[in-house]
Parts: sequence; structure tokens; C-alpha cells
Amino acid sequence: MEINYVIDTLFALFAMTLIIFMVPGFAMLEAGLVRTKNVTSVLTVNVMIYAVASLAFLLIGYELAFGSWDHQDGMSKWAFFMFQMAFVGKVVNIMSGGVSERSRILPLAIFTIAVGALIYPIIVNLTWGANFLAGTALDISALSDLAGSTVIHSTGGWALLAAILIMGPRRGRYKDNIVRVIPASNIPLVTLGALLLWIGWFGFNGGSVGAISSKENADTVALTIMNTNTAGLAGAIAGWLLTYFRYKKFDITVILNGALGGLVAVTAGPDQYDIHTPILIGAIGGALVVLFVPIFDKFRMDDPVGALSVHLINGIWGTLAVGIFVADVSIWTQLKGILVVGMIVFPLSWITIYIINKIFVLRANDEEQLEGIDATECGIESYPEFKRSI
Repeated sequence: MEINYVIDTLFALFAMTLIIFMVPGFAMLEAGLVRTKNVTSVLTVNVMIYAVASLAFLLIGYELAFGSWDHQDGMSKWAFFMFQMAFVGKVVNIMSGGVSERSRILPLAIFTIAVGALIYPIIVNLTWGANFLAGTALDISALSDLAGSTVIHSTGGWALLAAILIMGPRRGRYKDNIVRVIPASNIPLVTLGALLLWIGWFGFNGGSVGAISSKENADTVALTIMNTNTAGLAGAIAGWLLTYFRYKKFDITVILNGALGGLVAVTAGPDQYDIHTPILIGAIGGALVVLFVPIFDKFRMDDPVGALSVHLINGIWGTLAVGIFVADVSIWTQLKGILVVGMIVFPLSWITIYIINKIFVLRANDEEQLEGIDATECGIESYPEFKRSI
């Protein structure tokens, strides 16, 4: 019916708009977590990612992912594209935050093109799209991943892992087996960014249901958004309790990352759970963030925003959780999907970043890091009167 077409088109556009709110969400979160001398570069990178990744997806990636522009008849194909386009930059946002304070902007932009045009579209093709591996041993089209715990979050996490291994840690982060604490510069911005991401997640997960024009679909969308929020609440509380139990302090950055961990974890199946299961899934997600941040530091894997713990670890957990808690979803199918995505994304990302790094040098040198990426790359500092060279 034409009215259903109109309603679902509007729904896709509204959900897309919510997802785009995650652009300032990532920007504010990362800007608050880095030092003042690197804030402008983080903001520049986030704007660049949205522009470059979206255009690469428009020109190349979308057709690689879905085979054509004319595969969608339940809503405007333009609305469907815009909804899918809203996702692509998030993959690079995950990676860019984890290498902030030491990455140059131009090489990162080139990697963004590779993600928007090739790496992310290949994963979408295998899971939500045309599936060029249908019928082969690597066919993972049966993966149950509503909004991308694996397709988006783990993809970004695998790319970040490759980048960290190639680039190494920030100057002075690790010395004599001691982790040097580098405090966040602006906690209000961290809080604003995390809450913008939380709100954006309602479009991220709710919009992935794909339609709202029938009573059944409307109920599914509402349940999906409710379960998404519940997992975020549980993740925040788990982060809060565990940090207090361990350190006797209330660390707002861990509480917020706990919430984000819960949101990532529930993203694979919020439409399939009852109203109580997301409490457990989200709480485990928040606990995993608290557990894995120091583990990655122990292996000298420097991640200023905790993206590996939030997105890679919880992307894996959330995908497995569908197989654990949903009766008709096989955990082995979920595990296969996780492994195949990792086997594709990590080597592709590593090779791409390695080549880019050889040509352009992705990592800023120690002198540039001491001066600050704002001064060396942007020429504009966000807080020039408060700059400290640490």
C-alpha cells in the first residue's frame, strides 16, 4: 500500500537522522577523552570520516554491498540508501578513536576511503546484502545480527586492532612496565558524546527492523528500542559497581563506556529478546569493558577511548549472546560469522594500513605528539590558552 511505503520511508529517514547524531557523539566523546592539544584534530577527523566514508559508499560501496540500487521496494530506495550510508562512518569512527593523539589526518582519510568503498561493503555483502559467497563454506548469510554487533562494531574493532599493532602506542604511554595515566581533558564533553551515542542507538537498532507501518512491525520497533535502552542502563550500572568495588571510586568515563559496551552487546538481537534478557546481556557487556581495558594495556595496546573493549569485545559477545539466548539461532552459526568477519577484516585492514603507513606514515613522530596534533596537522588549537606539553 502507498501509505505503508510513505510511512516506512519516513521511518528510515528519521532513524537515519538519529544515527547521524552519533557523528557529534563520537566527536564529543573522543574530544573529551584526549588531551587539549589534540582536540581539534579529533574533531577534524570525525567530520572528515562522515564526509569521506559516506561519499565512498555512495560512489562505490553501496552497489558492492547490495548488488544494485533497485533491490528495495518497501520504501524509497533513496531513503534505504541514506539509512545504510549512516552506518558506514561508524566503522571508521571506532578505529579513529582508538588511534587518536598519534595519527596523521591524510593517511587516515585514505583508509576511510578503503573502508567506505571496499572493506565494510564486503562484510555487508556477505551478511545483509548480495552475498557473493552464497553456497560456499564461507557463507555467513545465516548470521543473526540485526544492527551490526559484528557487521559494524567488530568490523571497526578488527580494523582498530590492525592499526594499533602497526602504529604502536602514544609517546610515553608505557615506560618500564608501568602504564602512564593520561587523563581526559573534558569530562562534560565525554558525557555529552556518550549520551548522544546512546540516543543515536535508538535509530541504529530500531531502524534496522526495517519497517514500522504495521502493528506487528511497530511493536517490534518499540521492543527493540526498549531492549536497547535496557542494555545501556545495565551496562552503565555494571561499570559503576565494578569500578567502585575495585577502585573505591566512581569513574564516569568507565560508567559511560560500560553503557556503550551494553549497547554494542545488545545490537545483534534486541528484536528477539524478552524484556529481561537485555539486563544480563548489557551487564556482562559493561563488565567486559572494565575487565578488558587493563588487559589491553597489559599487552601495551594503547587505546585512548577504550574502543577495543567496547566495540570488538562486546561485538563478539553480543553476537554470541543471540545464539545463547534465542532458541532458534545456532551459536555455531554466530561463531562462524564472527570468525569469517575477523578473517576478512583484520588482514584487509592490516595490509591496507601497512601500505598507507609505508607511503604516507600514519603515526605522528614523538616531536609532533609532544607539540600536539592540533598544531602540527591543523594549525588551530581548541584551547590554546590551556595547552600543556605532556
